[in-house]
Formats: sequence, structure tokens, C-alpha cells
Amino acid sequence: MPPGVCYGMQDVWEKGGREQVTLEFLLPTGIYLSFPVARNDTIGTIKKMVWKNARSEPLFSVLSDPDAYVFTCINLTAEREELEDESRRLCDVRPFMPVLRLVAREGDRVEKLINTQISLLIGKGLHEFDTQKNHEVNEFRAKMRSFCEENAQDRQRLPWHQWMKCNFPCDLEPFSMVVQSGKSCPLSYAAQESFMLQLDPQDFPVVLMQNALRKKATVFRPLKQEKPENYTLQLPVCLVARWVPLNSLVVQAGLFHGGELLCKVVTSSEVSVCSDPVWDQKLVFDINLCDLPRMSRLCFTLYGVLEKTKKQRSTKKKNKKADCPLAWVNTMVFDYKDQLKTGEFLLSTWPSAPGDLLNPMGTVERNPNIDSTAGLLIRFPSFRPHPLYYPPLEKVNRTASAINTPRPTNLNSCCYERGGKILLIRLCEQMDNKNHTEFFEHEKELLWKLRLDVRAHYPESLSKLLLITKWNKHEDVAQMVCLLRTWRDLPPLHALELLDYTFPDPHVRSFTIRCLKKLGDEELFQYLLQLVQVLKYESYLDCDLTTFLLERALSNKKIGHFLFWHLRSEMHVASVSLRFGLILEAYCRGSIYHIKSLMKQIEALNKMKALNDFVKSGSQKSASRLQITEDMKLCIKQDTYMEALSDVISPLSPSIVLSEIWYDRCKFMDSKMKPLWLMYKNKWDHLDTVGIIFKNGDDLRQDMLTLQMIQLMDVLWKTEGLDLRMVPYGCLSTGNKTGLIEVVKNADTIANIQRNSSNNAATAAFNKDALLNWLKSKNPEDKLDQAIEEFTLSCAGYCVATYVLGIGDRHSDNIMIRENGQLFHIDFGHFLGNFKAKFGINRERVPFILTYDFVHVIQQGRTNNSEKFERFRECCEQAYKILCRNGTLFVNLFALMRAAGLPELSCSKDIQYLKDSLALGRSEEEALKNFKVKFNEALRESWKTKVNWMMHTVAKDNR
Repeated sequence: MPPGVCYGMQDVWEKGGREQVTLEFLLPTGIYLSFPVARNDTIGTIKKMVWKNARSEPLFSVLSDPDAYVFTCINLTAEREELEDESRRLCDVRPFMPVLRLVAREGDRVEKLINTQISLLIGKGLHEFDTQKNHEVNEFRAKMRSFCEENAQDRQRLPWHQWMKCNFPCDLEPFSMVVQSGKSCPLSYAAQESFMLQLDPQDFPVVLMQNALRKKATVFRPLKQEKPENYTLQLPVCLVARWVPLNSLVVQAGLFHGGELLCKVVTSSEVSVCSDPVWDQKLVFDINLCDLPRMSRLCFTLYGVLEKTKKQRSTKKKNKKADCPLAWVNTMVFDYKDQLKTGEFLLSTWPSAPGDLLNPMGTVERNPNIDSTAGLLIRFPSFRPHPLYYPPLEKVNRTASAINTPRPTNLNSCCYERGGKILLIRLCEQMDNKNHTEFFEHEKELLWKLRLDVRAHYPESLSKLLLITKWNKHEDVAQMVCLLRTWRDLPPLHALELLDYTFPDPHVRSFTIRCLKKLGDEELFQYLLQLVQVLKYESYLDCDLTTFLLERALSNKKIGHFLFWHLRSEMHVASVSLRFGLILEAYCRGSIYHIKSLMKQIEALNKMKALNDFVKSGSQKSASRLQITEDMKLCIKQDTYMEALSDVISPLSPSIVLSEIWYDRCKFMDSKMKPLWLMYKNKWDHLDTVGIIFKNGDDLRQDMLTLQMIQLMDVLWKTEGLDLRMVPYGCLSTGNKTGLIEVVKNADTIANIQRNSSNNAATAAFNKDALLNWLKSKNPEDKLDQAIEEFTLSCAGYCVATYVLGIGDRHSDNIMIRENGQLFHIDFGHFLGNFKAKFGINRERVPFILTYDFVHVIQQGRTNNSEKFERFRECCEQAYKILCRNGTLFVNLFALMRAAGLPELSCSKDIQYLKDSLALGRSEEEALKNFKVKFNEALRESWKTKVNWMMHTVAKDNR
């Protein structure tokens, strides 16, 4: 085949319509056929055409029935693929070369078809699991397959009403309950396309950019030639480190239990920088073998040492070493069968973040991209001829019983050691103080002595007792494990905290899952996002959390739907693709009848992405918006698009069917990523519509988290009898920077409302009557008061929510209002106080948005109507107090989301913002006093908000 033809095939599959492509067919009889087929033809249709053409060829009579054969091709990942699913279209299969080979079908056809469908669903071929040759992977797959298939059989034997409840769960409101308290370098082009490029470390940046663009032109064949001066070169820190003059290389190692260092960190000697450095050095840790906890984690970091010169006051120069982190990797000390590891292990490392050395919070999975990362070869010693195992629970309990410890002091006793009574009272108060996590050594000692009393009187302080447990002393570990056996179950929302990486002990996590089993389906759904994220903290594939999630997903199709998408959306992340892929496989095998629906959703999303790429391409060519919109509609009208985009279960809500796409009403939006605005006809009411926004290029996980928190706030408020008329809508991340957002009907932005009264940006920004006039135009006189009431309540809700969550980038295009008066916010790309700045100046200087035109509406357009405004203020204060009473819940949920790797939620500082805004550790009176100050500040400084809005509007108009 001539060079370059494989790249040409990619262009063929990108085209629309029923264009034909000439395929070559290799038959099992040795006969060769070549004829054109439509790119939209199904594999089944093509097989019929092959049989029709083969009738006139020699040896046709030797062929068996068509069903005895299956097509194979080389796919775009350069792997051989059997096309078992003959309903797939050729343009969706996208062969790497225009060649299909017909081979005799082997094995169980149904099994192979299911395997093919599951591979397509999870975005990873199941053969990749087989090629791992990993005993843990194999045993986990077998166990989960058996578990899920047995679950499916049990489900089929259910009475009809229970079967209906499982497969068609009611779409209920969220739960309501009162909560107490070296030579080859990977380059990424424009964050969208990536490829490998050979480079010379001595090359200047401009040479590197020229080579990168030359390679890009070869691989992706852009429509126009691109110049290096149109780009900047951004390099990861680990790559920069290789290009600075390193003096030597060092390995550092630490033993951790969760985030706790079990003993002193050890460091290797320095070796010279070379392509294959060898230390050949024994690293000895200062801890007894018997004191290693079960979940001991060995963390390594590779860093370079470079020489820096520092100018002293005496003007003399003194050399000073500085560390430059390059890579890190973690591994467990015990394997999944409780056996102490021995022998050699090759650990492929992960690139280090700036300033980080050891990373105990990171994954224990090896980096699968072995061609572009450093490998660290380590050797665990052998201690005796027979393998060593961590003692089973029975032996741990016997150890705990054998330890002679005095009965802890009772809380009601007055006979304490000197100063003990005062210290104990203070300690109990601190345990009630939800913002207190640090203890002095003498406080830790007292708390440990009183552990039985803590169990009896303060069971919800289990996390604090676990934090002060000495996990590097087997006696204390045995006592804690034994104590945990008789600890009474915690309320599920308190138990959530124990899923953090800080608490890795398997007995603790089993206890936590036992508590979480009390969650109802609606409650579990509310926290599913966090439960999926903390799977990343699990050290082994087989764990209680995985089994729990699969069990609940298989018993409730709605939970299963969202579990699938939460897992599927991160399959591109190398550190979790194995774990998440295995869980997805298990779920699909236990829910075979769900596969068809999910495949339809995947197909629809692929078409949306292709459509979005088409729109972006048109925008880059500077075509008019009208022309691009018309071309987009013509594209949607094609049979393949209409078929793929219609009759789809909405990934946003499995209770909604996106029946027929209304192409005439579809459009795209003006923002940078050109999101698609897709409208569907309502299957049950043809006068109604359902709308979704497809966004490709932005990470929507932060938006998902923010909307989840706002929905939780709404539940808590309603539980206390406060309905703030929050607009229920959501979004769903569906892949690598792709996702769907619900369209809220009859909504407009504040800026557009103001523009109704004036076409001048400056005048519009300060027109306080525009908002009220717009509401009057949308509501008749008899409904205007109700619209103003809706505005007042919803404005109160969002004022409090945006303040507590520290939501930024609140320009006028991100604040919406419905015709019925409900105000709501969109686009949560910045939160937890990460506000935007321009030229080093903070553009957002108010705690939340409360402008005088908002007040004008609340007061019904009358300046003397302070009664209405005071009621609004009271709503805000009441809403804030309710959130403060549940502050620990919000802090715990955000803490669990650190595993997601969101850029604005990565460290304790980000969580601290939430603790401060919710006034954790303060009395309700102190918290309310602080909120009143913030409220008055937002009102007093509202003119700054309006100036910011005006600047945003002017900048947008000048694009």
C-alpha cells in the first residue's frame, strides 16, 4: 500500500453524506474482491454485498453460511479487531486501511459480541486486560464477573413490581433528612492533539516549534500552513528539569500509612546524570517488620540535584544545592494476598508536579506509558525460605487481648492525674469543635487512654481517634482494630469522612461501607460523585467500596447509569483506566440489557463531538455565523446523524428520552469552545421541547461538583422549611473535556435583559429599571408579584451559595433569569475563592453579587419598600445559618473530591476557604455576625460589580 494512504482514510471517515469508498476484501478461499461501498453502510449490509459479488467468483461453493464468518480489520489503534457487531456502520468502525478480511468465526458468538460491545462502551479493548498477565487483575475479573452475573440472575427472579422498581426507578426529588452537624518527548498541541517527537536537548525553542508544526502537518494535515510565531511553547517541569544542568540524581523513599510517615525518610547516594543511572544501594528503614501496618505504602521520588549560587552580604559566592523533582512512583509493601513482597519490581514512574517530592496520596498503579517515562528497578529482600503474611484478623484480636492495658479512666470519675480534669473537658470540647484536627502530644496520649470512653460517648469522633493512633506500633494497631469491631455504626454522612486516603486500613474501610449501606438510593445518588472519586484511594482492585457500588448500581438502574458515566468520563486518565475499566466491565456483564442503551448514548456523543469539530473548523476558516449554522443543520439532517442523535436516553437524566432532534432549532454558542445547543421534540408533548448543550474542550467536573453542592443546599434548606426556589439543572462530564449541560427553558442573561433598554454597554450596565421592566414584559399584572417573589427567594439562595462556595467569574453572562423570575448562575470554572485577576488586579472585589438593580426588583421598584428588602436579608441569614450547621458535611465532601485532581481543589488551602466561609469552629452568633458584614460589603460595593460587568460587555463586543 502506498505511503500515506492510512492518513487519507481518516479524512474519508470525517466526511459526511453517503460518499463511497473502495474497499478490498480478502475471502477465506484466497479470492480477492474490490468494489465501492457507502461509508454509511452497516457491516451486515457490506457482508451481503460481498456474498453477492462472490457468487460469480471461483470456489464460492466452498464457503459456508455467511453467519459462520466475521470481518476483521486493523483499527485506528493499529490493532486487529473482529467486527462482531454487524449493526455498526463503516464510518463508525473507521478501519485504519481500506481492507476487510473475512475469517471463520471461532468460539461463542454471543460471548464475543458482548465482549466487543463492552470494549466499545468502556473505550478500552478487553484483550488489554488479558495481556497484563497480572494475577490480581485476573482474579478480580473472575470474582466480579461471577458476582455481577449472579446478581443479574437473582434480579430476573424478582417479582414483577420489584423488577420494575429496579429497572425503572422513580425519578424522585433529592433525599430529605436533617443532618446533624530522554530522547523521545511527548508534545501536546493546543491541548487537543498529541504526538511523539524526537528532539535534541540543545535545540532552541523556535526550532522545536518548527519541528512540532512540521510533524503536525504530516500527521493531522491542517487546512492551512501554520507558523511558529503564532504559538508559545509550554513545557512541563519534569521536561524543563532535563534541560537544566543537573549535578546528580537522587532517589528518596518513605514509608507511609495514609498521609502519616511511619519512620524517617531515607535517601540514596548521588549518582552522575546518565541515561541509565545505577545506585545499587540498600535503603534501610528504621521500623521493625512486625510494626508494618497492613496498608504500608512505599513511596519513591526521583529528583535531580543542581548547583545554585547565592550572593552573600560579603559579596562572596557560595554554592547551594537545590532539588528538582523529576518523577515519583508508589507501591504497596504487601500484595493483594497479604503477602510481604519479595524480589524485583520494575516501577514505571509518573512525572512530578512542581515542588512535590514524595506523593503518598498518589496512585499505586504503574504508569502504563512506559515508552515516555523513567523506570525504577527495586528489589525487596527475602527474610526466610517461606513467604511472610500479614496476620489474619483472628490473630490480631488475640494480640489485642494479650496486651495488658489498664481500664481507661471513666469520663464521670473525678480522680484524674494533676490537671487531667481540665484537660479532659477541653479535649471533649475540641472533639465537638468540627474545625479542630490537630492535637498536642499530651492530648493524643490522653485521648488514646480514654479510647473506650470515646467509643461510648463520642462515637462520631472515630476519625480523630484514628488520626492519633500510632500505626507504626503493632500493639496499638491491634487495639484499634479490636476496638473497631464493637464500635457502633455511625450515621452514613459522618462515615463518609473515613473514605479519605488518610484512613487506608481495610478494617476501617469495611466499617465505613457497613455504615454506608444504610443510605437509601436517593441519598446514595446524592454522593455518588464522591464515592467514585475515592475509588482512586483504594490500594487493591478488590475492595469493599467497589463491591458496594456495583451491588447498588445493579439493583437500581439510575445509580448504574450514573456510575457508568462517572467511571467512563475518566477512562482517558492513565492512573485509573485499569481500575475503572475493570469495574465498567463488571457492571456491563451484570446489566446486559443496559448495554444497548449505553451504546446508543456513546454513538450520539461521538456524533456531537464530530459536529462540534465541524463547527470549530468553520469558525477557524472565518466563515459567517449564519453560514456555519446552516451547514451544521445540513450535517444533522444526514441519515447517520439523525439516526444517531434521535431516540437516545439522555445521559443527563435516564428518565428523559431525546426522541427526535429538531435540527431547525439547533445552533451553536459564541464562547471559545463553540458549544452546541441541541433541541429535541418532546415525545409526549409535541408543543414542548427538551434542550441540551454539548461542550467539548472544557473540563466540566468542577461544574458538576458545584451544582451537586447547590442541590444539596437546596435539600437542606427545604428540610428546614425554607424553599428558595433554586432552579434544578445539572451537567455531566462524559469524557476527556466533554460533557452535557441541561438547557433551562425561558432563561436570559442579566446583560441581555439590560440591553433591552439600551444598546450602549455603559448605560445598560447601570440601568436599574431594565431588570424590572423585563419581568413586567414577561408577566401579566396578576403574575408580576409572584415573579418578583421568585426572584427574591432565588436571589437569596444564590447569594448565600456563591459566597459559601467562593464562586468567581460572576460577570453578567454567567447570571441568568427565567421568565417566571427565578435567578440562577451558570459556568462554575472558578470556585473556593479563586477569583479572576487582570494585570495583577483582582476584578472581583465583593463576596457575592447583590447589585442595586437586584434590590430595585426585590423592593418592587419602590425606594420606600424596605420591608421587602429586610425579608430578603432574613432569608439570606436563615439560609446561611442552616449551611453552617451542616458545615462538616460540605467540608468532607470537598475533601473527598481532592482525588479528582481539579486544579482549584488540590490542597488543604482550598478546603480552608470553605471552612472559613462556613465559620467552622465558631458559634452561630459569631458566624452570623461575620455574614452580616459580608452582606453589607456586597451591597455597598455593588458599583464595582457593575463596572466589571460593563468592562466584560465592552470586551465581548470588541471580539
